[in-house]
Amino acid sequence: MPQDLLSPLLARGGIRLSPGPLLSEAVAPKPADFDFARVEGMLLGLAIGDALGVPTESQLPRDRRARHGEIRDYVPNRYAGDGRGYPSDDTQLAFWPLEHLMEHGSLDPDGLAQTFASGGRIFGIGQTVRAFLAAYKGGAAWYEAGPESAGNGALMRIAPVVVPHLKTGGTAVWHDVAIASMLTHNDYASTASCLAFARMLWDLLDMPEAPATDWWRERFVELAGPLEGASRYRPRGGDFTDYEGPLSRYVDERLRWAERAGVSTVDACNAWYSGAYLMETVPSVLLILSRYAGDPEEAIVRAVNDTRDNDTAAAIVGAAVGALHGRGKLPGRWVEGLAGWTRVGEEGRVFEVVEGVRGRFWGDEPLGRK
Repeated sequence: MPQDLLSPLLARGGIRLSPGPLLSEAVAPKPADFDFARVEGMLLGLAIGDALGVPTESQLPRDRRARHGEIRDYVPNRYAGDGRGYPSDDTQLAFWPLEHLMEHGSLDPDGLAQTFASGGRIFGIGQTVRAFLAAYKGGAAWYEAGPESAGNGALMRIAPVVVPHLKTGGTAVWHDVAIASMLTHNDYASTASCLAFARMLWDLLDMPEAPATDWWRERFVELAGPLEGASRYRPRGGDFTDYEGPLSRYVDERLRWAERAGVSTVDACNAWYSGAYLMETVPSVLLILSRYAGDPEEAIVRAVNDTRDNDTAAAIVGAAVGALHGRGKLPGRWVEGLAGWTRVGEEGRVFEVVEGVRGRFWGDEPLGRK
């Protein structure tokens, strides 16, 4: 369905997105010998990164370190004090769409909007998603309810949208990603970032080892730039507030600066203020991945400790390194300590969904509606 909806939205300006080359790129299906543990790693890496970060979300890295030292394991969460890994909205809003996709076989944007609206309590809900829900519950159509926001709330949940397309490939995956993104964040930088990251995940799922350091920056800029069009953004804090222009150019300039100047990861993230705005999240995530993607544990640890919006940064980094290395390379103590909630008290639900996704989209069960 979303493939049929995207072209009319583009034609009437209903989606803030320029029709870049990615939208017409047909990717090959994953081969029969594809290692589905990569997908499991992508999904669990997202949930683990979120759970490691959320108890200290929004703290300045120096304040977090003063209170906790370097965080390498789960710390007590505001919702439960047993030291296991509990979710924020990052995990919930990534796994609810997976449940939706498993039920319907493909993306139904109005159905997904209803899922978000009826899913129950959302832990740490962001302002943009709150505004989307208010608009949708107030009668706005799904394609009208998403605010124009360059927050990271769509990027944090976009990884699962690629899963139904693993066996089929084609261009429909990018149409689904665009529609799923604009549902809550109808913004040039947000949708371009979601599309770029989804394409990068598609690459990572097949890579035998971590790509070259420059790949992360170059690939993101190559993919996102044409999709952003003439959009213009300004930093809201940090050392580079004189910039005005597209997100992709800002990311390119900042990552080049960090490598040229030899700045530490935490100092670089502090310099552009590593909060929930995409001009902060995207350079932070890409810098961490460019330096640590070969070591999934250290990559997630750096995202948890060296950024301010650390649950989302770690969820995005976790999805990437999970896709690259697979479930088996994620630290066992993190997997075992994950409570697996997607709703209050739903013990182990994350693991049930991951197992179900494999059967639904990679096993012998035919696609389509149940």
